[in-house]
Amino acid sequence: MRFLLDAEQRAFAGSLGAMLARSDTPSVIRDWSRGEHARGRALWSRIAEAGVFALAVPEAYEGLGPRPVELAVAFVELGRHAVPGPLVETVAAAALLAGIPEPGPAKRLLPALGAGEAMVTLSHAGYALDADAADLRLAVSGADVPTGSAAGPAGTGRPAHELRLAPAPAPGALRPSLDPARRLSPLPSGGELLAAGQQIVVSAADALAYARLTTAAQALGVGEALLDKTVTYVRQRTQFGAPIGSFQAVKHRLADAKIALEFARPLLFGAALTMAPADIAAAKVTACEAAYATARTALQLHGAIGYTAEYDLSLWLTKARALRTAWGGPDVCRAEVLSGDRRW
Repeated sequence: MRFLLDAEQRAFAGSLGAMLARSDTPSVIRDWSRGEHARGRALWSRIAEAGVFALAVPEAYEGLGPRPVELAVAFVELGRHAVPGPLVETVAAAALLAGIPEPGPAKRLLPALGAGEAMVTLSHAGYALDADAADLRLAVSGADVPTGSAAGPAGTGRPAHELRLAPAPAPGALRPSLDPARRLSPLPSGGELLAAGQQIVVSAADALAYARLTTAAQALGVGEALLDKTVTYVRQRTQFGAPIGSFQAVKHRLADAKIALEFARPLLFGAALTMAPADIAAAKVTACEAAYATARTALQLHGAIGYTAEYDLSLWLTKARALRTAWGGPDVCRAEVLSGDRRW
């Protein structure tokens, strides 16, 4: 089965990639890692002007979507340039808000999200990415409710699932991350209640699907960028009077990385077509493992310089490792593939 982009999708990828190439993303990433968000927010606005976030918002709420294939196209480019910020979380938040039965929160929040006027992050397990920079912080929670409590169905004792606008995290609440540009914070409890009930479970599953799909696309872009950078490097670095890229062992390592990334690509776009949970899980584990393996190859072939934080390669290396476990690690996704829904 072949998944080929049409001319319009290729043009979209090309124009987005060209814009990002002019944006000096390594400097943006380093600013973002220090909590300096001005350049990152300016880049966020340009990404929104390109229509990326509107692809996640239904037309009923002034968006262009949902269009998962085009989102995958966009997020490959965002990963290729290692753009920081809660990109995945904003897309997942759009899916979550669009799926809840009460139209009020969606009408209130989705137009600004699609236009890039609101940077949104999303937490399900107590931690949120870039909550200090986000304009809106959505928190999904579900806790056992005592039987007969007014917070849940009377007499059932079932969990009460809630969607809230969480307050900003406390200063100094950041937690260490493998990727310094992925700033994690615990969200305080409380905040405005947007919706409650079992429908939140369904909407959260939709949000998880979009989060995993766009994470897989990001990882594929990161892996392709690492491979390109490494190919360029091994052509320039010489040993014994010859470029190290001419050595058979180096060629084999690069070929293995290329094959792994190429195998991930059709899984990604196949999953974007079906949006089946098992297909998305397969795409995520394949793309993230391919990117992680490529990162290891890139680090080894760059030698000592690859270990230095000042060298730009490190910005992609740490992102490949962090994306591997974001929104479900390899074991979780493999279990989903074995037990879940497939539509191919």
